[in-house]
Amino acid sequence: MLPTHGRYAYSAITERADYSWPGEHRLAVYIGLNLEHFAFGQGLGAALAPGGPQPDVLNYAWRDYGNRVGVWRLLTLFESLKLPIALLLNTELYDYCPQVIAAFRQRGDEIVAHGRTNSERQSDLSEAEEAALIAETTQTITQNEGSPPRGWLGPWIAQSPVTPDLLQEAGYSYHLDWCCDDQPIWFKTRAGRILSIPYAQEINDIPAIAVRRASAPEFAQMIIDQFDEMLAQSDRQSLVLGIALHPYLVGQPFRLRHLRRALTHIIERSEQTGKGWITKPGAIAQHIRSLPEGLIP
Repeated sequence: MLPTHGRYAYSAITERADYSWPGEHRLAVYIGLNLEHFAFGQGLGAALAPGGPQPDVLNYAWRDYGNRVGVWRLLTLFESLKLPIALLLNTELYDYCPQVIAAFRQRGDEIVAHGRTNSERQSDLSEAEEAALIAETTQTITQNEGSPPRGWLGPWIAQSPVTPDLLQEAGYSYHLDWCCDDQPIWFKTRAGRILSIPYAQEINDIPAIAVRRASAPEFAQMIIDQFDEMLAQSDRQSLVLGIALHPYLVGQPFRLRHLRRALTHIIERSEQTGKGWITKPGAIAQHIRSLPEGLIP
């Protein structure tokens, strides 16, 4: 037999019991805004163009545009559309640009732990080192926000064989690392279970734009098409649509204009049909935990 992760058993989405989101909505939609910080001259980092030897000024400065400019343009957009946001946060940003985090805190947005920095990947660490990373990240957010984060997205969406165990043991309610479903599912851990909330790998600006080189209009249309098709599919069962964004990509003016079109479409269609629930992953996890036992695979 092939090696397996042992975290969940196979479950066909067509064979599951039905349930609805609060207010009898059918499609839960959340925006995960990745706010990331990178070491200068070393470590990992997304690339706009092939970089030369370190320090890689071109790609470092391109990413830093997201924290200096792009995120503020996005914040204005979210404010104008009255959209709730899940801020997927590298904790190094509390030292680098705390005013950005304060702006989202003032809106009441959810802070989701996203490690210390995206210059590192937790799957490269020993179990003790990974546990220390999770503890440090959790403590930093708790000290700054007054309560611990409920959700986790690993830097580079990386997990070691024991990451779900460590997260559950550290008190996390859910993680976003696995893109294996359109509904939340339970993951087994060595001390209980943790919820897996769907996170986008297709409706995600890094794979779409930085890897496959989708244009701004193409990425916006991907968002619209994904939403429209999932809204239709949600007549049969409630679903989750995550939209993953990075300020250094969609905060660029020519992309922001098309993103505005896509998000406006989602809001208008949600209101017209009464089926869309624009929310945050923590609220999704809270609702799932309120459902009868055995309903969620």
